[in-house]
Amino acid sequence: MIHKLFTSPIDLVVKVGKHVKEEVDKELYDLEHIQKKLVQLQMMYELEEISEEVYESQEEELLLRYEVAKKREMEQWEKMTKRN
Repeated sequence: MIHKLFTSPIDLVVKVGKHVKEEVDKELYDLEHIQKKLVQLQMMYELEEISEEVYESQEEELLLRYEVAKKREMEQWEKMTKRN
């Protein structure tokens, strides 16, 4: 009982930290999320809501993130197939 009293706040912080990490990973490495961002960026550019310079800069960043995400996906796939 006393043990839970002292460890509960730590457990809560760990759970929150895991949730934050999941959300950050989704933002940075989720392929579908990155693809949606690229489409949104393209639409903003075509509607002249952003300049070509801003478009190219953000597109480059998103494409780099996409490349990293794809590599991570491939590495995870390789790990899964090696186990079986």
